[in-house]
Order: sequence, then structure tokens, then C-alpha cells
Amino acid sequence: MSDTDTSDTSAARPAGPASAALDGIRVLDIATLFAGPLAATLLGDFGADVTKVEHPKGDPVRSHGASKDGVGLWWKMLARNKKAITLYLGSPEGQDIFRRMVADADVVVENFRPGTLERWGLGYEELSAINPRLVLARVTGFGQLGPYAKRPGFGTLAEAMSGFAAITGEPDGPPTLPPFGLADGVSALTAAFGIMTALHARERTGRGQVLDLAIIEPMITLLGPQAIMYDQLGELQPRTGNRSANNAPRNTYRTKDGSWVAVSTSAQSIAERVMRLVGRPEYVDEPWFASGAERAKHADELDAAVGGWIARRTRAEVTEAFEEAQAAVAPIYDMGDIFQDPQFRALETITTVEDEELGPVRFQNVPFRLSDTPGAVRWSGPRKGRDTAEVLGAYGVDADALAGLAERGVV
Repeated sequence: MSDTDTSDTSAARPAGPASAALDGIRVLDIATLFAGPLAATLLGDFGADVTKVEHPKGDPVRSHGASKDGVGLWWKMLARNKKAITLYLGSPEGQDIFRRMVADADVVVENFRPGTLERWGLGYEELSAINPRLVLARVTGFGQLGPYAKRPGFGTLAEAMSGFAAITGEPDGPPTLPPFGLADGVSALTAAFGIMTALHARERTGRGQVLDLAIIEPMITLLGPQAIMYDQLGELQPRTGNRSANNAPRNTYRTKDGSWVAVSTSAQSIAERVMRLVGRPEYVDEPWFASGAERAKHADELDAAVGGWIARRTRAEVTEAFEEAQAAVAPIYDMGDIFQDPQFRALETITTVEDEELGPVRFQNVPFRLSDTPGAVRWSGPRKGRDTAEVLGAYGVDADALAGLAERGVV
């Protein structure tokens, strides 16, 4: 927060007890890029002991996207709360060390193409023989089976194949992909939930299991009733831009001072309040106004009324008027707005961490608050191999052995 901010946020992120929610859970993150590693990050946020196992050349996220002074910024967020070691799992020596680590791990998160771990002698059959309580989370583009299983898979492909891109964009424009890792993020949240489900089941069965997550699937879950609509009605949802086929007015509107706001009227009462606020109460009495789907058919005239009213006022005036009318509106924010907004400050949505390479850095805090065992960002993504000696030392790799492994490119 800024030095001038005086808002009381003491209740937003309670200190809680010394023991975190996932204390004692050991996670080995051998995944790369986004979905698998972010799932491990979420576990680390709530106290799991997460060890990031990188190829000796370094994880690709270290050089992905923006950097400062040669230091990758995405890495600093994605690898937070993780110990960083280097270990080449394609070598017999690396595989032997990894098996030792698996013996007392609870979770392994991986995203290699199906068959890779098996080729290395690190498949679930081998790992569960070492540790029957192990949960192996396998996060891949297309899953472990089926005709596409061994294809390379990325979030962009999932956004395309899931049906998301087909319904995103203007009616007369092309299918539109999101400008960030949406499918990866959704898959990471789903994978973290899946891992916790498997750990809970282990308390009853005493055994771990395999979590097979295909990145193409969680996005389909988010599409709501579209599958059953197609099944029962044969209907495909079209692209509608910022509008909705289920209600209106629902759009983004430009204000007098050049800002943008979003309006939603999913609830009938909100739709009525909006039209009365903008000086067009006569619409509320129209027979078609009582149904969201029917209102959507009149989106042009409703948008003209709402958009015209908003265009004559500043963003602050619009927001204040909507709040007084108890109607739903939100400003269209960029990250600079988020950093300054008092609600996000109260929630401590953006946190500050002292980084060993960059000094103070700010990025997203943990995504939810627990009253008794809250999560926390304890440190940002570490330097490559920072914890190799400490972590491998606990598995019998002394300084001389470590030096030999480094010479042979294993660490």
C-alpha cells in the first residue's frame, strides 16, 4: 500500500495461527509453463512445502514475457513460495535422486507428454511402489488417453477447442482468444481442487491416486448450459460481443470523460432500476421487458438509452448514480486502476514482497481469505538453483556429490 493510505485493512488478511492450512504437505513441482506450476503455487500459498524441480538450463517461464534487468517477472509471481532446485530427470542419476524425494512427498505435479515419466522409470506404478500415499497430478493439454493425448497442448488450444473462442468476439468478427492464459489459470484452479480432493480421499483409503486433468476440459465446464442446450435444443450460442443472449441492457459504455463502464442486468429488479435511472421508465411497462431473453432482442434500443445517458456523465458521476439507485455497474479497470482502488486495497489483493534480485515487488496476493489458517505470499520466485544444496542435502547428496552432479549436467 502507499504511504498515504490510511484505510483500516486489519481484518482483510488475518494473521491466524503459526500453522498454515497445508502445513506438512510436501509437493514436488516438475511441471513447466503455467497450469501445473500455478496449481502448485496455490498449494504453496496455503503452507504446503513446494519444491520446484527445474532442468539445469532453467524453467522456460524464467525467460517468458516481460523482464527487468534480465530477470523474468512472470517467474517471480508463478514460483512464489517455492524452493528452487535444478535436477535433470532424464538422467539415471537425476531419476535416482527424484525417487528418494518421492519417498516422503505427498504430491507430484507434472505436465510432460504422456509416456515421458514412464520412459524415465518414473511412472505412477513405479512411484506408488515407493510411496503408496503419493498423489500424482498429471496436467496436460489433452489428457492421458484418447487420439490426441500425445499432441503438444497449450492453453490457447484449449481456449479454441473448448468452445470458448467460438462464442467470444463481435457477431461479424472472428472468434477471439483471450490476451492472457485463461485456460491455464482455470486448469490450475481445477487441478488444485483435484489434488485436495485426492488428499482428502487418501485420509479414508490410505492410498494416493492419479489426477488426470486435460486442459481442454475445465473451460468447457465454465460454458454453463451450452452443452445441454445443444443436446436438447440443437442450439449453438452465437458471438454477441459484450452483449448477452440472456439479458439486456448488458454492455460496456463510454463515459463523458473517456472512461468505460460495464453494466449488467441479470436480475429483473436491476434492469428496472437501470431504466428508471436513465429516464426511460416506460420500457419497464413493455410486455417484453419482463423476460431477460426478450429484453436481449431489444438490445439496440436499450443500449441507446443507457449508453446515451452514460455518455453525458463522467465515470465518477455514473458510478455514484448507479450506487444510489442500487443498480449494477463497474468501471473498466486496467492494472493501474486496480493498484489504486480502495476496495482492492482493503482486500489486500495486491501484495508487496521483498525480492532477492529486484527489491520490493508487487503482484497478486493469495486468491481468497481463510479466517483461521490464512495463506500468505512469503517470498517471490527464487534464483535458479537457490535451494539445490539444502534440499538435496536432506536426501544424502553432500557437497562433493553435488559438485560431481553439476559437472555432469545433472544439477
